[in-house]
Amino acid sequence: MTALRHFLLALQFFTRIPVTGRLAAWVGYSPAMLHASSAHFPGVGWVVGGVAALVMAGALAWLPAGPLGALVAAVLATIATVWITGAFHEDGLADTADGLGGGLTRERALEIMKDSRIGSYGTVALLLALVLKVALLALIAQRGAWPAAAALLAAHALSRLAPLVVMRSLPYVSDAAHAKAKPIAEAVTGRGFGIGCLWSIPALALIWQAQGALGLIASLLLWAAALAFMLRLLRRRLQGFTGDTLGATQQVCELALYLGFALAWP
Repeated sequence: MTALRHFLLALQFFTRIPVTGRLAAWVGYSPAMLHASSAHFPGVGWVVGGVAALVMAGALAWLPAGPLGALVAAVLATIATVWITGAFHEDGLADTADGLGGGLTRERALEIMKDSRIGSYGTVALLLALVLKVALLALIAQRGAWPAAAALLAAHALSRLAPLVVMRSLPYVSDAAHAKAKPIAEAVTGRGFGIGCLWSIPALALIWQAQGALGLIASLLLWAAALAFMLRLLRRRLQGFTGDTLGATQQVCELALYLGFALAWP
């Protein structure tokens, strides 16, 4: 029951799904609970990916077959994920791009990332990420509703394991007094990381079922490469991570998984 409360708290924090009334009273809240809920980040990915998969499957069923129908379905699925998360991770990607692109020093980069306004680096990064995401999903959707649904479910779950790896590997470096993500961004415990891995194991089975061994290997290699890139970048530029960089890591790894799906098909 404690795990369920932590999961519902994570769902409330990372999505627009309301946890209100008696349910909210039962779940409760404290900074320690919010920190523990980070272990269920990949579990939230199953919910977000499930919504996107339903939208994708429904759109493909009703729209005309062909590349244009697949493109529209990919756009609708992307809109669904952006809406249900409140563009939480996309905002982190834009802020991270602004900070690392416009700040020559660590201190200046962190200062820029705290600014709520979006700059040229953030705008370009966000636009390119959305275009690439829609294009890859459209390519996968041309192979049918099942491969597209599997890609969305697996990518949203596995991409949310990557921030937990970052939290285990690097220190938190943002200003605690002004960081809304401070309670959840502290170093994740070994037990919490293990829970996140358990949430992610079904995604591996799903990729195997949808694409076979080649698809699983391609997706994991690209996921690991994207995660290694983000870890190296954050260690070199910031000597740690912030809440925004966790969102950026999720977005980069999600794109890497879609690319693995797209490349693995004959």
